[in-house]
Amino acid sequence: MKTNLVTPEGLEKLKQELDHLWRVYRPEITKKVTWAASLGDRSENADYKENKRILRQIDSRVRFLRKRIHELKVVHYSPQQEGKVYFGAWVKVEDEAGNTLSFRIVGPDEIYGRKDYISIDSPMARSLLGKQVDDEALVKTPENHKLWFINSIRYHEN
Repeated sequence: MKTNLVTPEGLEKLKQELDHLWRVYRPEITKKVTWAASLGDRSENADYKENKRILRQIDSRVRFLRKRIHELKVVHYSPQQEGKVYFGAWVKVEDEAGNTLSFRIVGPDEIYGRKDYISIDSPMARSLLGKQVDDEALVKTPENHKLWFINSIRYHEN
């Protein structure tokens, strides 16, 4: 089950996506469907079939976003979070071999299209929660467990 948490920025992006789909993309595709339908025989009309398929995808995503946005709980930054890993933190970790990773812990709806975001539901995020700089976190991987050290924690982008 997905966590219903989101950052203020993440909620804004979801709202912008919904607005774009509904006000820009859907009307554009609807015009194409209408045009393709006016050409006559729809059974062999590739433009009509493809744009109807796209329209179904848009409508599905719009329904999902409308429902999901109302389920989400926005988590705002609080000064009490400083020094520890919580939702919304930018974290830099290092393994025993010296490999480093940097990422932000966000809601599962925010990670798509971002290589520097991880879900609060991920094993890495779960093992880091509540920890401080120089703490160790043992992360369960499909093969085994891996030890990570926390190098830095911040709550604002640099």
